[in-house]
Amino acid sequence: MVKRLEVLAVIPARGGSKSIPRKNERLFAGHPLLAYSIAAGAQAESVTRVIVSTDDPVIADAARHYGAEVPFLRPTQLAQDGTPDLPVFEHLLEELGQREGYRPEVVVQLRPTSPLRPPGLVDRAVAFLLGTPEADSVRGVVPPGQNPYKMWRIAADGSLQPLLDDVPGAFNLPRQSLPPTYWQTGHIDAIRRRTIVERHSMSGDRIWPLHIDARYTDDIDTLQDWDRAERLAMQADFPLVRPSGRDGEQAVDPRHELHDHR
Repeated sequence: MVKRLEVLAVIPARGGSKSIPRKNERLFAGHPLLAYSIAAGAQAESVTRVIVSTDDPVIADAARHYGAEVPFLRPTQLAQDGTPDLPVFEHLLEELGQREGYRPEVVVQLRPTSPLRPPGLVDRAVAFLLGTPEADSVRGVVPPGQNPYKMWRIAADGSLQPLLDDVPGAFNLPRQSLPPTYWQTGHIDAIRRRTIVERHSMSGDRIWPLHIDARYTDDIDTLQDWDRAERLAMQADFPLVRPSGRDGEQAVDPRHELHDHR
């Protein structure tokens, strides 16, 4: 029998969100926000294990209720506002290796702040990475709402300077003449484990794009972002990976439960 390739889905979910307090456990269309990322990992055929990395016992309990593992809590020093992804993932993989001898081939990051995922997205990303030997990682992207060739920065002398300057006078060109650009979303990153632990990088140098339907564009940072994404999630005909509790209970009607959280 051929041994199944180990693919670890990781949902980073610290407790100290400032923009929307307790964001990761807050009900989103009837389920805690992080439950959508857990569901994306749990429902993927290629994923062999789903772990939530958190410093917060309440989030850990919610994660376990929705079927994820929380084998240990993240150290507080790795759950600060400015903590980047890399040390969080290095710590998780080191602990799993030391405690269990567990060393997955692929690590999939599923950020809770991008809960709108089309069915099959995770499996597409893993297959793309495994089918592209030269890739260090695969990252989800969508077309941006605004083309960065039309964007500016302000120089030290107060003058406007183009953000991108590889196309002369791009800010004066019609949009159709500009190079296509893409915005990385938080929907998914699929990364070879060796890229993280050996090269100390969350992406490596060879990053391949996984194109995602622009309808799913979301990155919840404000209440306005939350409301827009939640309206989409509540549309019954919107194709979406949706969670249920470990015992299969249905979502709570958010019209009754979300009011007190806001």
